[in-house]
Amino acid sequence: MRSLILEGLTGTTAIELGFPFSSIREYCSGKRLAVITDSTVYRLHGDSFPEGQTAVLGSGEFSKNLGTVGEIYEFFLSQELDRSSCVVGIGGGVVCDIAGFCASTYLRGVPFGYVPTTFLAQVDASVGGKNGVNLKSYKNLIGTFNQPQFVLCDFKLLRTLPEKEVSNGFAEVIKHALIGNSSLFSQLEENHERIMSLDEDILEEIVNASLQVKIEVVSQDEKENGYRRILNFGHTIGHGVEKTLGLSHGESVSIGMVMEAGLSAMKGKLYPKTVGRIKGILENFGLSVKASLDKVALIDAIWKDKKREDDEIHCVLLEGIGSAKLDRIKIEELEELFDDLCEYC
Repeated sequence: MRSLILEGLTGTTAIELGFPFSSIREYCSGKRLAVITDSTVYRLHGDSFPEGQTAVLGSGEFSKNLGTVGEIYEFFLSQELDRSSCVVGIGGGVVCDIAGFCASTYLRGVPFGYVPTTFLAQVDASVGGKNGVNLKSYKNLIGTFNQPQFVLCDFKLLRTLPEKEVSNGFAEVIKHALIGNSSLFSQLEENHERIMSLDEDILEEIVNASLQVKIEVVSQDEKENGYRRILNFGHTIGHGVEKTLGLSHGESVSIGMVMEAGLSAMKGKLYPKTVGRIKGILENFGLSVKASLDKVALIDAIWKDKKREDDEIHCVLLEGIGSAKLDRIKIEELEELFDDLCEYC
């Protein structure tokens, strides 16, 4: 078991790796507790939840909207939550986002923490202080920056996940390796079979290295005024893929990373053969590296993304494995390069 600390302007998060699910009460001792989860997690793990009232949401991205937020506010009101209470999100990224957003805005802020039950949530959504909900079909357009007090990563919870859901999480681990840790990338290449078997010793090591990249970035730029945008590698195009094709977040980011690595190569920042190496590791972890993309729909989705400023989109270019830089590209240029970028997929 390992502990990490994220020091942010909006609070400090204790991130506990390999700690048991049952440790929740140690972090909420003496406080009125309200749990937010979804129907799938409640069915699988509800018997082990701490005592207290639980709001059970529908599973999936469709719940991540302002209608659900209103229902949770009503739940908080009925439970007479105050600023000394504690909200715990137990579930995947959707649950963590909703729980964090509702806790951050109810009474102008109630303490909260997470027990992420998916690998994607353990390595990304639960860490960093971003909390948000979707507006119509556009992801995370409404949200806050506010750090959870704790994140408990119980790797045993991953045993109930389909293999595809585990793969989705590795898209973010690979992203962290690409932007900031070449040694992690090599370890993922060399040990992918053992890692995918969810061997807890090596998994803890991998998650620790991955989160250290994110923590370093977030600690420098918590509210994404600049440097934190480097965590968006693969997401500039990936969010457009997710919206237009309805693929999972991990698969969409995987395709986005291939195309954005291709963009890096086209701009002379990255060796073309490195793009092939990136595609290889993504495939080893069961992720998609190709898709039939609708140019008009994808460019429209990117245009409406929150990463856009005027006629430019913030993007991340790789300069090698473990090295990345922030850049901007005009939407018009991205449109002109689209067909060539698709060649990488």
